[in-house]
Order: sequence, then structure tokens, then C-alpha cells
Amino acid sequence: MVNQVHTFPKSERLCLQKQINRLFTEGKSFLVYPYKVIYYLDDESPSRIQVAISVSKKYSKRAVKRNRMKRLTREAYRLNKSLLHEYLSSENKKLITMFVYVGKEEYEFAYIHQKMQLVLKKLMVV
Repeated sequence: MVNQVHTFPKSERLCLQKQINRLFTEGKSFLVYPYKVIYYLDDESPSRIQVAISVSKKYSKRAVKRNRMKRLTREAYRLNKSLLHEYLSSENKKLITMFVYVGKEEYEFAYIHQKMQLVLKKLMVV
């Protein structure tokens, strides 16, 4: 049997424009460089957590680099999300969040992984 903890299914991806608009209008944010995290506690969400990942074109002009940073971010989130899921389940909360990569440099996976752990720990506090 496949371990379901380390997956990133479609149901956890933030796709609806209505939810994205609500996230930007009513959501709160914080910065853990190189990520700006925008989040909103939403009881209407179909999943326990929904995530979107964005890399700013302003800082990373090449699509190849933007796609790589998105891929690394998704992988770091996928490997660390179990802590956040357990917390949200115990508190009976539903969270919509967006990770916006605002770094100007392209970092290695170890650095991204470490920062994603800090981001998820900070999301558990709010």
C-alpha cells in the first residue's frame, strides 16, 4: 500500500478564483525569506488545507528558473506537510494558503526544505 502522507493530490491544490480572491482580500500574511506566506482560515474549503505556489516574475525573469523554484517548493511542502495536517485535524481548522517565492537568488533544495519547515511551524502558531 502507498503511504498517503507524502502526496500532493489535486484536492489540496488551490485552483478556484473565488478562493484566491478571498485569500488576497481577507487573508493575512507573514514573511520567512524567501517566502511570503498568505493564509486564510476558511470553513467552506473542501479539503483540510489548500495550497498554491507562486514565483514572482519580477525577481526571476527566466521561466526555467521559476519552474525549478516552484518544483523545489512543492517538494519541500510535500515532504513536511504532515505536521501541519496533524495540527489542523486536531484543531478542526481548514486553511487556504499561498507560498509566494520572493527571493532573487536560486537556492539549493536543502535551504528551501529548511525554510519550508519554518514556514509550516509558523502557520501552526497562527
